[in-house]
This record gives sequence, structure tokens and C-alpha cells, in this order.
Amino acid sequence: MRPGVDVQAFAKRYANAKALLLDTYVQGVKGGTGIVFDWQQVPTHLSKPIIIAGGLTPENVSQAITSLTPYAVDVSGGVESAKGIKDAEKMSAFMRGVSMSIIKSFTHKETSLPDAHGHFGIYGGIFVPETLMQPLEELRQAYEHYLKNAAFLAELNDDLHHFVGRPSPLYHAARWSQHLGGAQIYLKREDLNHTGAHKINNTVGQALLAKRMGKNRIIAETGAGQHGVATATVAARFGMECVVYMGAEDIKRQAINVYRMRLLGAEVRTVESGSKTLKDALNEAMRDWVAHVDNTFYIIGTVAGPHPYPAMVRDFQAVIGRETRQQIKVLTGRLPDILIACVGGGSNAIGLFYPFLDEQDIAIYGVEAAGDGLDTGHHAAPLCAGKPGVLHGNRTYLMSDQDGQIIETHSISAGLDYPGVGPEHAWLKDTGRVKYVAVTDEEALAAFHDLTRMEGIMPALESSHALAYCKKIAPTLDKDKIIVINLSGRGDKDIHTVATLEGIKI
Repeated sequence: MRPGVDVQAFAKRYANAKALLLDTYVQGVKGGTGIVFDWQQVPTHLSKPIIIAGGLTPENVSQAITSLTPYAVDVSGGVESAKGIKDAEKMSAFMRGVSMSIIKSFTHKETSLPDAHGHFGIYGGIFVPETLMQPLEELRQAYEHYLKNAAFLAELNDDLHHFVGRPSPLYHAARWSQHLGGAQIYLKREDLNHTGAHKINNTVGQALLAKRMGKNRIIAETGAGQHGVATATVAARFGMECVVYMGAEDIKRQAINVYRMRLLGAEVRTVESGSKTLKDALNEAMRDWVAHVDNTFYIIGTVAGPHPYPAMVRDFQAVIGRETRQQIKVLTGRLPDILIACVGGGSNAIGLFYPFLDEQDIAIYGVEAAGDGLDTGHHAAPLCAGKPGVLHGNRTYLMSDQDGQIIETHSISAGLDYPGVGPEHAWLKDTGRVKYVAVTDEEALAAFHDLTRMEGIMPALESSHALAYCKKIAPTLDKDKIIVINLSGRGDKDIHTVATLEGIKI
């Protein structure tokens, strides 16, 4: 790297290169110099991933990663006690610096939201009984503290890698892309995570918080069962008592996940009130937390609920989008044109969207469940057909009647069968940064079969909603356009639902 080098021009010149390694140029010197180049020479939106070398030390690596968000770093002399002799303490300090850089990954240039009171514009906030105000404040303080703690971040990253199996692949669905005849479609394979969905990203983070806060009992709500399984999984890993609340209707259609939770040692409590689905399970979990705040940590599975949950869950799920930014550059040499994800509560969607919100040239679509059709009233699409109100501790868009009472929802997918949505999604809808659309049960089921038969990948019915919308728009786009879909989970759990709908007895 000499002064004045046009890095973007080099990226275009070496179009076939998967990445660029940037090092300091010193005339007449070969090999490592220990000298840092001017990081401001590197464009913010470079079309290729970069590997940083040149003068990296334990003292400056965090700043380097924060400034350049590289694919990898190359260090040698900066962790040596003598020429060619690596120093264990310096190497440990270097790794701590790498972990500390992740703190900046949780920040966002476009917005500092939520504010100190948990608001995304007019949405979000804290609408809970007085007995929960102190536990929520305790949680907020703990999260903000450990977000800056190198040991916590290192343990989180280690578990995401060795326990969850991250990074999850970004897969080119070439046959499906060719069949649709338009844009190139890439799938972020969250279905390949341990437990089969994106939910584990968040439960690992919250369980580590619970452990540090001295809570030995964790509770959760679940709809499709994936969050319940992910919570039971981390409870088993860390030796914690676990109770999962699940609506009676969801228990019927997700019997496999119920059995998985019980195998993992969790107690699954059936919720018979209301519509007997996710909304009611969340109500019961909140009541449990009120009664047992001293020893209980409530792991909310989506970006809803009172502050700090919407921001905290988003931050734990944003690893999806951060990985995607690097992976798509390696595969295609640039960022995508379109992002698509299904939206129930909205955690998988915000996990993909959040690291891209500054990229105004990228179109972003959140896909809700239209159920039997928006005009029938039998759906779960609060952003497309609801209105603002308060539910489960936060203000957001809701499925409600003229008196503001929550109405029953319907979706083929248990994970999307929820009358609310995360408050950040409500704000993104109002600002216009994300466009929210809806697809029907029938369309989602067709997309489920398409991907299964054309790519050998069986998607969750939740993810199938995102696939269905992609199926609509991909053929209208040029073949050089790039779409990334968050494949939030695998479809094993939905086999009985699909078979029953098609009149097949298993």
C-alpha cells in the first residue's frame, strides 16, 4: 500500500481474485516491516473482502478491524518477543483485541436506536408491571456491561463457532435461479445451525448472560418449537433448569419439537388460554417471570418485548448479516441487490437486514404470513394489515379489532402465527427503509416444494414465505441481479403439517 493507491481500481483489475491482501509498502524491503499503512486509503464499500497485514499489534488490532471490517487479519512481528519467537501473552492480548472489535459490530451508522428508553421512533418502550421494571433494568445494565467485556465476547464467539457451527454457508441456488429465469438467488443457510434454525444464535448469547448474572433457571416461549429447542439446548449445555411455554395448538402441529425439548431435559408447559398459540405462550412466560424474578432469566426468542430485548436479540442475530456481507463479496465480488426474509416476530429478518441498512441501493423485503389471504382476515400480517398498539411490553403494529383488542391470527407456519412484530420492524416500515409484503399459505407451500425438489433443501414453512416472494420477483429481474434470502430454518419439523394438508397420513 503506497500513498495514493486506488484500491477500488485494483479490485476491478483483479476481478477473479476472491480477496485482496493489503500490506505496507516499504521501498527496497521484502517481508514484514512492522509498519502500519494508512487505513483511510481503503474505501468503505470495497467490492472485495480484504485481509489486513502490516504492523498489527495487540494495541491496534481492534481499531483496524473496527475501521476496515476485514475478512481476516495477518499478524507476525506484532506478537513476537524476539525475531521469529512468538510471545504467548502478546498472542492472547491480540486475540482479546480481536474480540473487543466485535463491540463495534453491534453498532450502526444509520441509527443509534433504540434510545435510552428503548424507543424506535414511536415504537418499542417498556410497558410492563412495576415488578418487572427492576429486573429489566438489571438485564439492561448487564447486557451493556458484557457487550464491552472481552472474555464474554470471546466465549460467545467460541460457542458460535464450535457449538452452533458458524459461520453458516451462503449457498447459490443455481438450479432454482435458472428455473425462474431471472436473478441469481443465494440462501443464507441458517437451517444448518445446530438445532436447525437461527434461534440458537440468540439463546447462546442470552444463556451466557444468565450464567454471568447468577440465574440458574431459564424460561422461554415458543411457537414453532425452534426457539424452545434452542433454549432447552443451551440449558442442557450450561446445566440450567428450563421451562418452555407452548400453546396447545402449536404442540399439536409441532410434536417432534416438543419431544426434542423434553429429551433435552426441559419442562414443556401447555398453554390452553386464548388462541393457544405463540401470543398466549408469551403471556404465560411473562407471568412466570413476574413470580420468579430472583432466580429466573427469561430468554425471549424474537425482537419483541420490553426494552432491552428488541435490541439485544437483534444484536445477537446480526451475525447473520455480518457473515453475509463477507460471504457474498467472496462469491460474487459485490454486495447483493435484494435481501428477503420472513417476518413473524422478526428476529431472523432483522439479523440479516441490520448490517445492510446503510446500503441505500439494496432493496429489503420482509415477508409476512397472509394465511388464507389478507382480505379474509385469516392471516398474521400486522405490518401489512394491522395498526399500532401495545402488546407484550412494547408498542408496535398489531392484529387488533376496532376496540384495540388482539384478534386471532392464522398461518400455516407456527413460527409466523403471532399478532405483533418487533418494534424496529414497525419503525423500518414507517421510514420506508424496508418494504413489508405478505404471501399466502398456498404460495408458501408451493415454494416449500420447489426448493425441496430443485435444490434438495427442505426449508421450514416460515422460510418458505420468503422463498415464495422471491419466486414472484426473481423472474422479473436481469440475470446479473443478486438476491439473498435468509433460509431461517429447516423443514423437518413441518413434515407432518405438509403431509396432513396434502391428505397423506404418516
